[in-house]
Amino acid sequence: MTLLVGTRGSALALAQAGDIAREITERTGVPTELVPVTTHGDVSRESLSSLGGTGVFASALREFLLAGKCDLVVHSMKDLPTAPYTGLRIGAVPIRADARDALCARDGLTLETLPDGARVGTGSPRRAAQLAARRPDLVIVDIRGNVDTRLNFVSSGELDAVVLAAAGLGRLGRTERITEYFDLESWPTAPAQGALAIEVRDEDHSDALARALAAIQDDASHAAAAAERSILYRLEAGCAAPIGAHAIVGQGNVTLLGAVYAPDGSDSLALTGSGDVVTPAGAPETEDFVSLSSASIIETAEEVGRALADELLARGAAALAPLKHN
Repeated sequence: MTLLVGTRGSALALAQAGDIAREITERTGVPTELVPVTTHGDVSRESLSSLGGTGVFASALREFLLAGKCDLVVHSMKDLPTAPYTGLRIGAVPIRADARDALCARDGLTLETLPDGARVGTGSPRRAAQLAARRPDLVIVDIRGNVDTRLNFVSSGELDAVVLAAAGLGRLGRTERITEYFDLESWPTAPAQGALAIEVRDEDHSDALARALAAIQDDASHAAAAAERSILYRLEAGCAAPIGAHAIVGQGNVTLLGAVYAPDGSDSLALTGSGDVVTPAGAPETEDFVSLSSASIIETAEEVGRALADELLARGAAALAPLKHN
């Protein structure tokens, strides 16, 4: 059986889906084939918020999967809506790539050394708020387009710099364009940035698919992404909300930083929470024990995220950004 891997048709999406397909085949021997799907978000030049948010990239892939035209789809997890989707489930989260944001500037400049009034491009309200907070003198330009299009704004001189995800630059082999990485503790990024989500149909439990998902699943990456996304779910306001999150999953512990920014960068609120993973008492030391432990890690991570979101709200997060909480 050949597993059909659905993916967006952009260069970045094809690169990351190709990595997953090759990993599945190398680890299990199951053949794979990429099936590109064009989404409205890939062809439109409108801003992400005006298109309806992150779901614009996921909806076409999900329809394709539900129609049985592929066996699994590969999402950039930060583009995946947090609400459950009827008929589908996240089957695996592979090892997460670099979650940091990166500055790609002309002449090797950093955020600190950019000249007064420099023009910096981003399509992210969260990055715009963080830039404005650090450097209120900058001219922040709303941009769209794929990674190379955005980098070309700098090469052409139209912009002095752009801010992009380090993971995407790495997957496309463009890390030489990075002039500065931003530290996650002081510059938390979009929930689940750098992580991929492998989505499958609820009823599909074929042996080939089960082996493929088990081969690429990374519990720590899944738990970190789940913690970060649970903040976003509880504070849900779509892509217009400047929210950053960064989770660390250690031995039996999940630590989470959550931050909410005023859209103009004039104020922010950042808090940290943590929780210990408790495996159910009496769980047998068998394959089932591994499954129970994995589920416990993810459940704990989500609980930490929900609790931290509630604390952010109690501390006035809704007064900073346009939030509606679940």
